[in-house]
Amino acid sequence: MKTSIATVSISGNLVEKLEAIAAAGFDGIEIFEQDFIAHDGNPREVGDLIRSMGLDITLFQPFRDFEGLPDPLRAKAFDRAERKFDLMQELGTDLVLICSSCHPEALGGIDRAAEDFQVLGERAAKRGLRVGFEALAWGRHVNDHRDAWEIVRRADHANVGLVLDSFHTLARKIDPETIRRIPGDKIFFVQLADAPQITMDLLYWSRHFRNMPGEGDLPVTDFMRAVMATGYSGPISLEIFNDQFRGGPAKAIAKDGYRSLVALMDDVYRAEPATVTDPTPMPQRARITGTSFVEFATRGDDADTLESMLTTLGFQESGTHIAKKLAVWTQGDIRIVVNHEEVGYAASAYHMHGTTVCDIGISVDAAQAAVLRAQHLGAEPFRQPTGPGELDIPAIRGLSGSVLHFIDDTSGLSDVWQVEFTQNPTMGPDAGLKRIDHLAQTMSYDEMLSWSLFYTTLFQMRKSPMVDVVDPDGLVRSQALEAPDGTFRITLNGAETHRTMAGHFLADSFGASVQHIALASDDIFATSTALLARGFEPLPMSDNYYADLVARFDLDAALLDRLKAGNILYDEDSNGAFFQFYSRPYAGGMFFEIVERRGGYTGYGAPNAPFRIAAQKRLMRQKGMPKQ
Repeated sequence: MKTSIATVSISGNLVEKLEAIAAAGFDGIEIFEQDFIAHDGNPREVGDLIRSMGLDITLFQPFRDFEGLPDPLRAKAFDRAERKFDLMQELGTDLVLICSSCHPEALGGIDRAAEDFQVLGERAAKRGLRVGFEALAWGRHVNDHRDAWEIVRRADHANVGLVLDSFHTLARKIDPETIRRIPGDKIFFVQLADAPQITMDLLYWSRHFRNMPGEGDLPVTDFMRAVMATGYSGPISLEIFNDQFRGGPAKAIAKDGYRSLVALMDDVYRAEPATVTDPTPMPQRARITGTSFVEFATRGDDADTLESMLTTLGFQESGTHIAKKLAVWTQGDIRIVVNHEEVGYAASAYHMHGTTVCDIGISVDAAQAAVLRAQHLGAEPFRQPTGPGELDIPAIRGLSGSVLHFIDDTSGLSDVWQVEFTQNPTMGPDAGLKRIDHLAQTMSYDEMLSWSLFYTTLFQMRKSPMVDVVDPDGLVRSQALEAPDGTFRITLNGAETHRTMAGHFLADSFGASVQHIALASDDIFATSTALLARGFEPLPMSDNYYADLVARFDLDAALLDRLKAGNILYDEDSNGAFFQFYSRPYAGGMFFEIVERRGGYTGYGAPNAPFRIAAQKRLMRQKGMPKQ
């Protein structure tokens, strides 16, 4: 199926947009009239330029306020249409989008509109052109695709068809199943957009908050399933109006758009195989079974600091690499690899960011299949030379140039710890940490939608609603993604200013990806006692926090005393309770978190975040770090 995107969806001048769209892998573009007018080439030159980049012009848009006008406005509308037909023929495209009228003098009536389109269809046919009619969600008389289809049906002209836009249907909560009743050959074009679920004026929502399919909350897959069930075989195109995208990097946003379409059509194919005649041959989303390892790049005194902290957390060095300066530290099912290499990828990561999480190993059902899907979705593969006795573990690039390795049981990759590492036979008692609860990645706010799309199109993951985390010096947006069974969780934290804790970390580390790692215990009080005995220094919390807890929750005095003694924070919801405490910041703002989930608690202690951040900033200022 041919993929397309409207030029209005990304930033830049027309040439920059075309270059980004072609590089992303699209087959065609909807040329937005404003982009054409702002360009200094004539129509024929623009058409030739587009085709020279391997792109087709799938649609010219928009033509506004056409149907239902009284004379002399009606005659003028037909004159305008003829001029646009001239332009289209010079550009080399045969389809124009006409959106339902918002003109204050437009008259209602299905038959009146159908008559206008029948006449316009005759004029278009004489030039070998086609006309597509779209119902705007805020149209004056036509705001529902069912009414637009009835107008097209009554116009009864081979050169007049329907244009469907997922936003206009789904924003008005129109059942997309109604599309299945429309003949596929009368649907001339399909535009796709998602959006966060926000209650606001439809026009403003559409013009500022659209995003790629999969980045929002609308049931775009259901919409597209209904479209494909009609037998539609034309282009699928993105029409995205988004303030953030208009100011973002064109190539990255175009790449996200292409990824979203490929993933969407894969979902449609897997739900209704018979409706998709040319599916992209790629594996299904990878099923995550856990976090295999987290690898730090570090060196010298920084490494000593990290290893000292790991020791106080109850980790022990359980093995060393057969050929490289790598050691694996373990506790429960947690593996933390400390990489001291002075050459290669990890060394480069250390030179760039200082001590940093450079690599995350993700346990999946099928590692090679995960990489293959990632490549179909536009991810960059990662490889480095392997030495004697080393396994070639498939990997891709992740956030900020970091690496994601995929490990499975079926191909023997999970044997890497026995194959590549010598074993320490003298392991002592640990502190009760069992597994990685979640990883927290920090990025600029503008990157959040992109990385949410990356994870949810590659893996079987669900996303939670985005929340605002209050920092004393600004807001940080946070979104949690997790595997259906909770075996893997990751939070994406978007910073908008360097003054926040997250923003300061990004600036200080030159864009390191992971800011903190949350480690799970089944008995947080026993773990706290064990860590304190090992010299662990928790993040100190104020007495005011615990006084407020008494007002917020019905906690007995004994439990409150235990919380205070361990600097443990508390939250609860209707399903269960959550306990958490933190290490002190190290390496420019990284930290560890210790958590215990009781009952069915599924959150991350978000109400505690402002108090944690304030405590971290107090401590960092005491150590002479700059005020943020």
